[in-house]
Amino acid sequence: MENLNLSKNTTFYALGLSYKKADALIRGKFSLDPKGQSDLLAQAKAEDIDSLIVISTCNRTEIYGSASHPYELIKLLCSNTKGSVEEFQQAGYIYKNKDAVNHFFRVGAGLDSQILGDFEIISQIKTSLSNSKSHGLVNTFLDRLANAVIQASKKIKTDTGISSGAASVSFSAVRYIIENVQQIGSKKILLLGTGDIGRNTCENLIKHTKNGHVTVINRTKSKAQALAGKLNVIVRDYNDLQHELQQSDVVVVATGADHPTVCSELLNLIKPLLILDLSIPRNVNPDVEKLPGVRLIHMDYLSQMKDETLEKRKQHIPAAEAIIEEVKLEFNTWVQTRKYAPAIHALKSKLNDIAAGELAFQKKKSINFDQAQADEISSRIINKITSHFAGHLKNEDCSIDESIKFIEKVFQLGEYEPLKKHSPIEEKYKINLS
Repeated sequence: MENLNLSKNTTFYALGLSYKKADALIRGKFSLDPKGQSDLLAQAKAEDIDSLIVISTCNRTEIYGSASHPYELIKLLCSNTKGSVEEFQQAGYIYKNKDAVNHFFRVGAGLDSQILGDFEIISQIKTSLSNSKSHGLVNTFLDRLANAVIQASKKIKTDTGISSGAASVSFSAVRYIIENVQQIGSKKILLLGTGDIGRNTCENLIKHTKNGHVTVINRTKSKAQALAGKLNVIVRDYNDLQHELQQSDVVVVATGADHPTVCSELLNLIKPLLILDLSIPRNVNPDVEKLPGVRLIHMDYLSQMKDETLEKRKQHIPAAEAIIEEVKLEFNTWVQTRKYAPAIHALKSKLNDIAAGELAFQKKKSINFDQAQADEISSRIINKITSHFAGHLKNEDCSIDESIKFIEKVFQLGEYEPLKKHSPIEEKYKINLS
């Protein structure tokens, strides 16, 4: 497979773990909070990684970046999480070049999400891209690719019905509660955590259960109060957690802590309790299941629930894939042009040098030498030659890397600068390369 990356010394990789092969426990070990992501980016910069973005969500942790070997990126991931190289080898995946690009498009399109058509991933990709740019870790290739993924995602969401209807982890949690808890409107519900999933779950609870007994607790009380300002919920102090747990019928845990916040010691139950853990890493200690009357449901279980909305969404997969292919074709065309343009520019320069030397020789031999006419003729010949080579390199049947090496060898081009933004070659051939 040809190397798609713009650097000759590195390959573009996508690697990580997702819900498909890694359960919540393993994903929790490799999860990265904002500080962890920042630390990873800082380490990548210190180790001269050219370009990289990192994404960590409830159902995946992934790195997209350039490296001479994937182990450089695996080491970065394991150094900044609780996961080991051995665990990554068992549950992780590695894609490179075109396969890595394909994977990135499917992730951004919601086709690889735990809930089909879940587009929350795009805001996470945008945030990750911004974070990497602030660390100086986004080269032209990755910037163009990420924006192509965002463009495809936007078009899919607008032009297809793959995100129609209510379907998400938070909605699945609420649907499970409604289907498994009788008289839910009168039950006492506790929501712990006000991140994205926590907020969405709270909104769905209010909307679909008509329950007026939803209590919200968050370590930072002001965030819970901000949510209460929008929804009819009760806010309690974090110090009241144990009391509220004991009073609740249903508890939804959606915190971002790196260790369990709910354990058996906190539960001195006087009635049955349903707990839904929507956190990665898991924030409910499995020991709670030993208590009589406690039922613990994890995110991975919720994602496996059959849903009519998801079945309808599957019908739109072909349309979404067609849009991906359309945008990906534009991106691949740009990549190929970026790869061969420097060689064509170097070839043109070499031919100009040859022509200048020959014309200077002929000028000395001819008394009536017409410099302007000679320059015009040589320029036209050189343009035709370089255009033929450019046409060959545009052909999908040719190997660009091999053809470029052949041109470099035949014309002894030696070392030349890679194409820079706003290069003169863009003006010469009127090619939009940016």
